[in-house]
Amino acid sequence: MRAARASRLSIVLLVAASTLAAARPAPLEPALAQRVRAMDCAAVTRADVDDVLANVPAPRIVALHGSVPIVTMEPFTAFLAAMGYPRDRMINPSDGRSTYSSRVDSRRLAGELAWHFEHDGLMPLLVGHSQGGMIVVKLLHDLAGTRDAAPIAVWHPLRDEPEARTSIVDPASGGEVPVRSLRVPFAAVLATGSLPRLLLGQWGMLPLLRDVPDSVERFIAFSIPWDPIAGTFADPPPFHALGTARVRNVVLPSMYRHIDLPRTEHLAAQPGTRAWIDAYRPGREAPPPSGENADNLVHAAELWYAIREQWCEGAKRLAGPVP
Repeated sequence: MRAARASRLSIVLLVAASTLAAARPAPLEPALAQRVRAMDCAAVTRADVDDVLANVPAPRIVALHGSVPIVTMEPFTAFLAAMGYPRDRMINPSDGRSTYSSRVDSRRLAGELAWHFEHDGLMPLLVGHSQGGMIVVKLLHDLAGTRDAAPIAVWHPLRDEPEARTSIVDPASGGEVPVRSLRVPFAAVLATGSLPRLLLGQWGMLPLLRDVPDSVERFIAFSIPWDPIAGTFADPPPFHALGTARVRNVVLPSMYRHIDLPRTEHLAAQPGTRAWIDAYRPGREAPPPSGENADNLVHAAELWYAIREQWCEGAKRLAGPVP
């Protein structure tokens, strides 16, 4: 049994190592860079994803599931992959799955994001469901120094241990920057409420849970009215920015179920819902397609819009200015 476990671990490490090595971005070819510069990141089309973005590096997505993962984030990452996002950019290097545990230490995860940024040239994106969302917010406060001003060690995801340093080499400037100075470009939380923090003894996060610090550029919070697990009522309390973060609050339909929110894979498989999501723009109301399963359509569309926008903006940074 011990030999079998060691064999499985070796396979995971080999797969993760090849994934990480392949993720390091090379300079874009001039013709591709020109096409990237011409894209409108606020209106990325399906053709843009298939013909342009599929050929450039994508930010790593760290998707954290809830405290009791009856449903992990794997259905959600499968949805993203079916919509065109590179599957290997959503793999957890420690176990080869496309979902992360919400029992991870947030400072450790912050150090891991820094390691990926140094090696990939793109800062990872964060999406957390339920307690996974609490870890997202906690990590943002760690980077901002809200809870603890101590330096954060870089964490090596393959060796699963901290490195003897608290700074990285900025892949853009080549200068040394502390982990605590990094900003996450995008983070989202799904049905992350105060009641579980109280029941699980996570009292330190109660006053900070809905405060979004400047360590993130764009943040979306999704909530469900009358969610008994998150502890929300008819009007879920909003998340708000402490400073410059762009925060968007989205109240989901009351028939959505807390545990089932990651179940979005079917939306990419159905022609009507897929087309609706591809055409979605925040603030534009359109009736959902009829005759298909539209469960979880709203947050799936919001997240795919935001993630492909981030992909586009990262691609533009790699392409550089017009020569």
